[in-house]
Amino acid sequence: MNRRTFALLGGAAALSACARPPEPVARAATAAAVPPPIPPLPTFYGAVEGEPFPVPAIPEGVLRPHLWRQEVENPWPGRARGTIVIDPDAAMLHFVENAERATRYGVSVGAAGFAWEGTARLQFRRAWPRWKVPETMIERQPHLAPFSVANGGMDPGPDNPMGARALYLFRNGRDTLYRIHGSASAIELGKAVSQGCIRMLNQDVIHLHARAVHGADVVVLPSMRPEGVAPLY
Repeated sequence: MNRRTFALLGGAAALSACARPPEPVARAATAAAVPPPIPPLPTFYGAVEGEPFPVPAIPEGVLRPHLWRQEVENPWPGRARGTIVIDPDAAMLHFVENAERATRYGVSVGAAGFAWEGTARLQFRRAWPRWKVPETMIERQPHLAPFSVANGGMDPGPDNPMGARALYLFRNGRDTLYRIHGSASAIELGKAVSQGCIRMLNQDVIHLHARAVHGADVVVLPSMRPEGVAPLY
């Protein structure tokens, strides 16, 4: 990770966190463009029991199958078990199970997720973490001052933007301020969102949190977004 990349990482502190429709066309062409119906969700996207705060079921009809948690062929067979590989442009996160298989999760990516690349270390994990808003974000959004680091942050719970779980990434012993965390909505999954790092559905981040390996590599692939694209804050 070069100095420029690490400098861009400062944008990740934002969390520790359309095109107009075309003109009407012929009815036949419009009908052909209608996407197929979304099948019923797997049962693991139901409400999660046994948590200190509610984790409601994912609504039906909004989450397309390619974004569902699923076991796939491992694209990185040389990586050790527990390695996490994030492709921000594809909005996908892979957890390496073994040389043959990986678990793939759909994610949503905030501006910070496009601004950083390289390899970090999974330093620790938290269930229902506090959100401690950094000063850089408070400068842009002063109303968040009550949740600053100095004030102890925001209490855990369903309204906390960190969601049900968070994975904290370090490099050379320093906090990168880059997070993988819950609180994504099914509607935003697979898309670029306004701010933050890598968001997952709470059901998925709970699953990943339980499997994650302390000290494992977390590899963030470089984004192919064109130079000069404005951040999405």
